[in-house]
Amino acid sequence: MKVLFVITSHSDLGNTNRKTGYYLSEAAHPWKKLQERGIEIDFVSPKGGPCPLDPTSYDLTDPINREFWEDEEVQKKLKNTLAPGGVDANIFEGIHYVGGHGACFDFPSNIPLLQLGARIYEHGGVISAICHGPSGLLNIKLMGGTYLIQGKNVACFTNSEEDAVGLVKAIPFSLQDCMKERGAYVHVKPNWTSNVQMDGRLITGQNPQSSTELGDKLGDLVLEIQARRIVAQ
Repeated sequence: MKVLFVITSHSDLGNTNRKTGYYLSEAAHPWKKLQERGIEIDFVSPKGGPCPLDPTSYDLTDPINREFWEDEEVQKKLKNTLAPGGVDANIFEGIHYVGGHGACFDFPSNIPLLQLGARIYEHGGVISAICHGPSGLLNIKLMGGTYLIQGKNVACFTNSEEDAVGLVKAIPFSLQDCMKERGAYVHVKPNWTSNVQMDGRLITGQNPQSSTELGDKLGDLVLEIQARRIVAQ
């Protein structure tokens, strides 16, 4: 069993002269939950190759972050992320879009990445996304031409949280508003509280605090789908 983690290639936080990238705990905590279930993880990014870490997320006092960061196999994969155009969607049971503000800049417009997500979902796989990671879902269209998130219950980094961190003007769009425009039902909880929405094979989380709960739900659903496939053979 394999799940593909998507991480951003983008490192500049708008016009702030600050750096961004992927958010450590939003990769580490789901990784841990999948690892506990014997699920293998690969990493893909819009450009392939090494990817930037959001420096504000580098917290190794969190033991799971530390375990992830110091894992030699993880580090090797992070330095050599796959390019989406060369990935075989059929070998993955799921795809997880890691957050970090960088995702808003390069996830929505990367056509091979959009196509990859659609293929994994349409062959029965799971899609999960957390915090700013759902920006990668905005432009995914399914075979019938409808948007993946249309009519779905979802969560994402909220307008209130964006305002709280002072970055409303630093990002190219409001993720919460754009998901509503795509026809999604966005569920909002108070800032920095866990909020995970599950709608069929789509799992989304509001913020870093949702990472562990999302990882549990993702791991359980991947195992459930795999068990169904084995029975059907």
